[in-house]
Amino acid sequence: MPGYRLGAFYAALFFTQGVLLPFWPVWLSTRGLSPAEIGVVLAAAQWIKVAGNPLAGIAADRSGRPRRVMLWLSAVALLGFLLFLPARSFVALVLLSALTAGALSAVLPLGDNIALAAANAGEIDYGRVRLWGSLGFIAAALVAGRLIERAGADGVLYLLIAAAAAVPAACAGLVERARRLASGLALRAGLRRLPLLLFAAAAAIQGSHAVYYGFGTLYWQRLGLTDSAIAALWAEGVVAEILLFYASAPLLQRLRPAVMLALAGGAGVVRWSLTGIATALPALALLQLLHALTFAAAHLGAMHHLARVLPPQQAATGQALYSALVGGVGQGLALLLAGALFAAFGGAAYQAMAALAGLGLVLALRLKATNS
Repeated sequence: MPGYRLGAFYAALFFTQGVLLPFWPVWLSTRGLSPAEIGVVLAAAQWIKVAGNPLAGIAADRSGRPRRVMLWLSAVALLGFLLFLPARSFVALVLLSALTAGALSAVLPLGDNIALAAANAGEIDYGRVRLWGSLGFIAAALVAGRLIERAGADGVLYLLIAAAAAVPAACAGLVERARRLASGLALRAGLRRLPLLLFAAAAAIQGSHAVYYGFGTLYWQRLGLTDSAIAALWAEGVVAEILLFYASAPLLQRLRPAVMLALAGGAGVVRWSLTGIATALPALALLQLLHALTFAAAHLGAMHHLARVLPPQQAATGQALYSALVGGVGQGLALLLAGALFAAFGGAAYQAMAALAGLGLVLALRLKATNS
C-alpha cells in the first residue's frame, strides 16, 4: 500500500514544518534575537539547501537507495534539534538552524521523487497523498499554538524534538523506486532538460511567502491576536491547500502546469497587498483561503512540470535542484529581505511580497508562452 506509507511520510515530515513555520521565530525571539537576526537565521536555513539538496539527490540517484539517504538525513535533523537545548549564542543558533533545516529539506524532494514515480505508475493520486502532509501541518500548528499558551515558547523546541523523532520511522516504511544513475554523461544530459524559467517563476512565487513564513506570527501578535487565533489562521490556510490537493487530478487535466503557476502568482499579488493592510480577524481569515493558490497551485504546477520533462534516472537530482534553487536561493534571499523590511516597516513589508508575486506571474506567463 504505497499510498498509506507515503501519506504517513508526508504527515510526519510536515508536522515538523507545522511547528517551525508559525512558531520558530517566536522561539528565536525568546533567545533575544532581533527581527533582522531572525531573518538571518531563517535565511541560513534556506541557503544550506543550495548545496545540501543537490548532493542528496545525486547520492540517491547514484546509489539507487533514496530511502537510505533519507534515513541518514532525518537522523541528523533529530540530532540537531537536540543540540538546540543548550544553544544560546547567535552563531550557534544560525549553525544549528542550517543543519536541521538542511537535513529536513533534503528529505522532502527525495520523498517527492518516490511519490511522483508511484503516481506515474498509476498507483497513487499525488495530490491526495500529498494532502496528508498538509493535515500533519495543521495538527502541529494547532498543538503548538495551544502549547505556547499553556507552557510558553520553550514548548516549541520539545515538540519539534518529538516530531523529528517520528520522521526516520516514516522514511523507513517507504518503498523506493529510484534507478541507479548510469554515468556522469547521463547526469549532464538530464540536467540540460531543467526548465530554468520554471525555477525562476516558482522561486518568485514561493519566495513571496517570506514575510508570512518568517514574521506572520510576530505581526499578528502585534495586532493583538491570541496564539490560538494565530494557529487557527495558519491551519485555515492549510485546509484550503488540502482542498486543492484533493481536487488536483481533474484540474491538472484541464490546466497546464504553467497556468497553475500563473494563477498562484496572480493570487499572491492580491493576498499580500491586502494582508499588509488588513487588521480584523475576519478579513485575515478570508485572505488565508488564497493559500490554496499561492502555495498549493504553485507546488502542483512545478512538480508536474518537472515530472513531464525529467527522465526517471535524473528525477531525484532534478527534484533536489528545484528545492535548492527555489527553496534555497529564492527563499533565502527573500527571507533576508523580509527580515530587513519587517524590522523597518512592519506589516507594510507585505507590499514587497506582492511585487515579488507579480514577478512570478510574469515569468509564469512567459513559461506558458514558450511551452505552448
